[in-house]
Amino acid sequence: MSNYEVLSKIIKNRRSIFPDSYIQKEITVDIIEQILESANYAPTHKLTQPWRFVVIRKEAKAKLGAELGRLYKETVSQGNYLQKKYDSFSAKTAQADCILAINIQFHADKVPAWEEIAATACAVQNIALTADALNIGAYWSSPPLISDLGDFLNLAENEKCYGLFYMGYHNEEPREASRTAMATKVKWLEK
Repeated sequence: MSNYEVLSKIIKNRRSIFPDSYIQKEITVDIIEQILESANYAPTHKLTQPWRFVVIRKEAKAKLGAELGRLYKETVSQGNYLQKKYDSFSAKTAQADCILAINIQFHADKVPAWEEIAATACAVQNIALTADALNIGAYWSSPPLISDLGDFLNLAENEKCYGLFYMGYHNEEPREASRTAMATKVKWLEK
């Protein structure tokens, strides 16, 4: 297969795989480092390279689940509180083998914030494609609680968390993408 064919296949086959589909198999540190290394080659205006990641594994996963549960209890109104939602934080963090906190280090003196967000999203796409190529299931979760994880993640004043990227090996069967035709999303200007 040509490079284009391999890349196209990986892009078109990538799907979000959720923690309840993960099996108990460790993602080794060298594999995690390979996945993270791919993020480092995302496009970045003025080479700010704003992506920052916190790798959460082993016992730290339970601490993250407990912190998310605590934040949920503190921020949701009593009338909207759901025990099932509260319990889901511990369950998801336990089911994943590795969780990456997706953070952005902003450089307000160099580029607008939206460019830093776009660059980091490109880095996460590289991570997602690399994980998929390594048969590791993954998905980017962005619950409202992530904006309160700064202290837990020890973020600097100019950093902000934009999501949690759950990863784990899985046995899920491939499934078709649900996409409308690209032609419905493109306008051509030639004259």
